[in-house]
Amino acid sequence: MLIPLANLSFQWTPAGVGLGIGLVAITAGLCFFSWKRSGFSKGTGTLEIIRFLIIALVAITLNQPEWLESYQPEEQPTLLVLHDVSKSMETQDVVDKEQSAAAPITRRESIQPLVDPALWETVDEEMEVVIEPFSSELNPADEATDIHSALVNSIANHDNLRGIIFVSDGDWNFGAAPVQAASQLRLKNIPIFVVPSGSQSQLPDIELTRFDAPTFGVANKGLRIPFVIRSTLPRDYDVTLTLSASNGDEISKQVRVPAMDRLEDAVVWTPEEVGDVELTLTVPEHPDELVTTNNVRQMPIAIREETLKVLLIESVPRWEYRYFRNALERDPGVDVSCLLFHPGLSKVGGGKGYLPSFPATLEELAEYDVVFLGDVGVNDSELTPEQCRMIKGLVQSQASGLILMPGLRGGHLSLLDTELAEFYPVVLDPSQPKGWGSRIPAQFELTEAGRRSLLTKLEDSEEANASIWESLPGFQWYAPVMRSKAGTEVLASHKSESNRYGRIPLIVTRSYGTGKVLFMGTDGAWRWREGVEDKYHYRFWSQVARWMAYQRNIARGERMRLFYSPDRPETNDGVTFNANVMSATGAPLQSGTVVLQVVDPQGNTESIRMTANGDEWGLFTGSFTPQEPGTYQLQLNCRENESTLNAQLVVQGMQREQIGQPARYDILEEIAKVTRGRMVPPEKVEDLFQEIAAIPEPEPVIRRLRIWCHPLWAGFLVLLLGIFWTGRKMVGAI
Repeated sequence: MLIPLANLSFQWTPAGVGLGIGLVAITAGLCFFSWKRSGFSKGTGTLEIIRFLIIALVAITLNQPEWLESYQPEEQPTLLVLHDVSKSMETQDVVDKEQSAAAPITRRESIQPLVDPALWETVDEEMEVVIEPFSSELNPADEATDIHSALVNSIANHDNLRGIIFVSDGDWNFGAAPVQAASQLRLKNIPIFVVPSGSQSQLPDIELTRFDAPTFGVANKGLRIPFVIRSTLPRDYDVTLTLSASNGDEISKQVRVPAMDRLEDAVVWTPEEVGDVELTLTVPEHPDELVTTNNVRQMPIAIREETLKVLLIESVPRWEYRYFRNALERDPGVDVSCLLFHPGLSKVGGGKGYLPSFPATLEELAEYDVVFLGDVGVNDSELTPEQCRMIKGLVQSQASGLILMPGLRGGHLSLLDTELAEFYPVVLDPSQPKGWGSRIPAQFELTEAGRRSLLTKLEDSEEANASIWESLPGFQWYAPVMRSKAGTEVLASHKSESNRYGRIPLIVTRSYGTGKVLFMGTDGAWRWREGVEDKYHYRFWSQVARWMAYQRNIARGERMRLFYSPDRPETNDGVTFNANVMSATGAPLQSGTVVLQVVDPQGNTESIRMTANGDEWGLFTGSFTPQEPGTYQLQLNCRENESTLNAQLVVQGMQREQIGQPARYDILEEIAKVTRGRMVPPEKVEDLFQEIAAIPEPEPVIRRLRIWCHPLWAGFLVLLLGIFWTGRKMVGAI
């Protein structure tokens, strides 16, 4: 309770006081002579009293009178003991200095003596000691640490707060910066005495930080699943990982985890059965590690039967085309269609698997997941500008892939005069349309992006893969490439040839709209078969085809297809949803009511109205930002074709509260410094008792009412002036 003490004060100056006295004295004399001249009339006397009162009030106003109320707290001052109860306090890294051989205890256990009311009995005689836990305002609360809110709430909840004992590991991971709240406490002269808990050094630990299984896999096809392991152990560690599936499959892989470093690798699994599977990757516990809860990760994946539809468009059936076509035709998951514009023939090449002409409608072209453009161009006997426009729309709006492979005929230069020029990933030299050849075979050289890319993984380990690319049979021709365009990714370049832009890029990828484009600057990959048959040649092109079609086939139904990017988002990542919708007649739906229902892991539903893209391919788009990790259920509905499509979105997310992370002493020191407190170790907390007792009483709260500029004061003066003026008229003075 606050007790007010009130008094009247003036903000006077010598000039103001002198002027006020002068005005009052002169006015008093004038009033007396005026009254005397009237024969001491009662009416005139009353008016002169009012005149004198007005001038006196004006003189008082010049000295700025104020009514001050000073509030002194009546209750006992408060000392607040705030202690952290978030999950990071379960970290077992506090060692007893007197018994160093004993096992470490958790941070939560180490602070228990500090939250015992018996410890604060001596302080409790002079001020009220309040012990409160804090973590965050989330549900559950211990999933985060919000230091800012804890400190701000302490100001709001305790009127006569004298100081704060703050016990925490400083693991701030939610809310505004703690220093902002500390600044507010500094202005109120409330110091924070920090008692840190936990070790500043990393615990010995083996942590499985990432496990990136794709959204779906294909039955009887090898699935490469990347993972990342982080080690804080002082020496290298050989470990055998185990990948187990809920269908009973289990494979192992032995790796060496480097000391105080991270390992990026992948495990290859070949699923045999179709269905939804839960994958679990496990890293065995190391005898020296203290945190064993982060050695396992799980991820759901759907295994399907797959049929990719690939369209090969070529002129001369060169060796790369023949082997590429044969490899894809032997793949039971690929349906290959060919369109061969052989020069000199009166009609398009035909036979089994060959098309008599380019697909005539959007519906026919939309069936293809990947289009391969060989050494073809725009002329009367090959492609037309309209067909190039259709290919562009297929990639841009239908998430299909496009493979570009120029040849000796130089047909691709004419494609640059069509709408395909927009997403061509490289700049070609028009002065050298037939490219460059050499008698001595040349080699590819992987770039940094190429060493990380899944497309160029011809062997499972990074060392073996790099060795294979160095030993692959070379090529003796490459396209007239000058440079790559902005927004592209160069995976491999010419090992020995360069120009003013640098090394000649030969394998270049880029995204365009919803689809992907790959440029292959040589037609000599078929030579990789030397001595190993299809081992590397087939693996490369199979990876390319499936990479290009992956996004497009995330979820598809009879009349709708749903795909999104990224396919494995993390919490707070923006997710872009794309839907290709067909009408009841099979034509692309250019406008309509398409709604996506998103159900989060807690069962809450959000409706996203998909917006028509306005093109002829029936593309609808929407966006969503997941706020928590887990599996989201998706349902796409279209009123026009009365169709429904169900899918899942798996959102990854690192837990805010991680056991085993170092304590953040830097955060705690900053809080103490800003508020003019200090940081002490737990065993010396009793040294603070005298400091706490010496904290000065807070200054009284003062409420200031400025009378001189208050509207009622001004109104009273105006009222007196009105009475004075009216009275003068009544007595005939005017």
